[in-house]
Amino acid sequence: MVTLLLRVGVLAVQGDVREHINSLTSLSVAVQKVRNPEELKTVNALVIPGGESTTISMLAKRVGLMDPLRKFVKDGFAVYGSCAGMIMLADEILDGRSDQETIGGLDITVRRNAFGRQVDSFETDLTVKDFDKSFRAIFIRAPWVERVGESVEVLAAVTTENGSQHPVMVRQGSVLATAFHPELTNDNRVHEYFVQMAKSVSAAN
Repeated sequence: MVTLLLRVGVLAVQGDVREHINSLTSLSVAVQKVRNPEELKTVNALVIPGGESTTISMLAKRVGLMDPLRKFVKDGFAVYGSCAGMIMLADEILDGRSDQETIGGLDITVRRNAFGRQVDSFETDLTVKDFDKSFRAIFIRAPWVERVGESVEVLAAVTTENGSQHPVMVRQGSVLATAFHPELTNDNRVHEYFVQMAKSVSAAN
């Protein structure tokens, strides 16, 4: 059996590109910036960074990446999106711009800027499924998940002031998403989770 080398792409049109690359590099993973369809063909897993989701979608469309990205997800490659990346992977967005496009692939409904604007950014300790201790998560103008489909697994959630719970880390098959920014911390467990997930997906394919 041939073992394929895992090569993780980071969508590099806008957002926390360098931070994700640093997190992945620290795990001794081969990393490639993805700025066009040709570079997407060189990777077998992908990270969509935090940033501004409407800007990311606009720039990705400009360089002809939106349809190749949709195909990448549909073909079953491992994909992880943080914050804006979660919005990009959601099948439905609340409070989005009417002209905003998404990649899709996650059967979830997200609400943009659900926790408020930048002044309301915060950190909190999250209980994450399969993590042996809590994860200190950074939320910046973050979305939350309003609805999850039957095949979506909730890995972490937050409780709001009114007592309602909203998922902030979800997985559906080969697609992972977080509302928070693990790339801005020194804790690489989310990236490590994704890398292990991507290796399993690559082996299965």
